[in-house]
Amino acid sequence: MDIFLGLIGCIAAVFIGAYLAKKQARTFSGQSYDPTKNQKLGNGELPTVNHFDYGDMRFLHLGSPAGRFRGADPENLFADLEKIKHLHAMQLGLGAASLTKFCNLILGMQTTAVELNPQVIETCRLWFNLPENNHRLQIILGDAAEVIKLPKWQAKVDVMQVDLYDQDAECPVLDTESFYSDCKQLLTENGCMTVNIFGRHSSAEESAQKIARVFSDGTVWIFKPTKAGNSIVIALRNSQKMDKSELSSRAQAIESRWPLPARQWPKVLTPVSLS
Repeated sequence: MDIFLGLIGCIAAVFIGAYLAKKQARTFSGQSYDPTKNQKLGNGELPTVNHFDYGDMRFLHLGSPAGRFRGADPENLFADLEKIKHLHAMQLGLGAASLTKFCNLILGMQTTAVELNPQVIETCRLWFNLPENNHRLQIILGDAAEVIKLPKWQAKVDVMQVDLYDQDAECPVLDTESFYSDCKQLLTENGCMTVNIFGRHSSAEESAQKIARVFSDGTVWIFKPTKAGNSIVIALRNSQKMDKSELSSRAQAIESRWPLPARQWPKVLTPVSLS
């Protein structure tokens, strides 16, 4: 099973998100923000959830103009990849369900997502075309830090995608060695984890070092930050040989399936060594 092919396919949605975040910023430039439009009430101390349409895009916001996205029919950009349909993907943090739908509907993976805010789940189902739970899709309402400690998930996840932020999005809400150790326990022998690092109070380098201290040497990689400020860290459960030639070959295979600049990715992907 080519887990790296599946991994690159999954993080592609993150790069699309970075692109749309930049487009969103241009859209908001010079416009006023109306927090009452399409507003949904928060739940206790959880942030208010809103959704807004701008042209052909729909954004999900947690109490501020900064938010997650749904593009216009993004599923049409991708082809089905039969090679990874037997794998299990888990997202910690639902956002606008873009990664969840991508893994489940496009890649055909068994998909589980964990989300703390019930209003986010409701909004995704009402306005972002997130399907109801079924035999291949499970949306769990709960605290990711607690859910990943449940024995039922141990060594059952092939691709874990961590994207945990509050309404301020200044730094990841879970970013400790203890948390990453719990994540590692969920991965299968050939499993991998991706972490989206973003925010003015975050440090991709520091987060990557925490992850590298939990995973073994030679298993952690980091992408050069996008123009939108996202840094993606990849951690493999066990070391895999991935030289530049192999990376380029696999990236070319991705680009042959999707209209994405995958051949550029190996140029901005570097291994993380403990400092």
